[in-house]
Amino acid sequence: MYTEIKYLYLKQHAVTAGLTDAQLLEMANLVKVKNVKKGESVYMEDGFESRIYLLVKGKIKISEVDDRGDELIKEILTATEIFGDVSLDGTVSDDEFAEALTENTVICSFKSSEFKQLMQGNALLAMNFVQQVSSKYRRLENRHSNLVFKDAKSRLISFFRDWAKREGNKEGDTIRLNNYLTHSDIAGIISTSRQSVTTLLNELKEGGVIYYNRKHIEFSDRYLVN
Repeated sequence: MYTEIKYLYLKQHAVTAGLTDAQLLEMANLVKVKNVKKGESVYMEDGFESRIYLLVKGKIKISEVDDRGDELIKEILTATEIFGDVSLDGTVSDDEFAEALTENTVICSFKSSEFKQLMQGNALLAMNFVQQVSSKYRRLENRHSNLVFKDAKSRLISFFRDWAKREGNKEGDTIRLNNYLTHSDIAGIISTSRQSVTTLLNELKEGGVIYYNRKHIEFSDRYLVN
């Protein structure tokens, strides 16, 4: 892929905010870019080489499968977030996988060792990276607290609240979301069964809290945002 195209992809990502053209071009010489279709695996085929991934466009889910074969969704990521070897210590998880939830998903990736070297010579890149990692761990901590202290319905509402803040479009007092998640996906995120999600969604719909179909979700901001 032409260096100029790699440069343009990198320039769109939050982790490169404020970098000079020369710094971006240096990164473009090391980066790999992958276009992923909906349902396809995201990870690069580099054997056991650990990598850090920058989501430039689209949405992906990070999951693990437990001993019973059930999928546990750890994160739903949107542009422009990071994933992979965020510790940059060379750790590769055999259980974790990433799957594109949208068509034309674009991923940039670096070998962990090379990205660490880039940060050692670029304080702004290192600061941007730390901010991204900190934000990621705050969300994971909030999710853990929800799993410990809230019931399934409260976890579902908390999930919608977070989703709305990140991706919702406000129209008057209504929040509208493009729905790219199945009931099974939502169940995997809030750690309950698909049947329970269906029951809870119907309950919220009948109570006038949400309008839900396969393409869109709408709800009043007084229920989930305030």
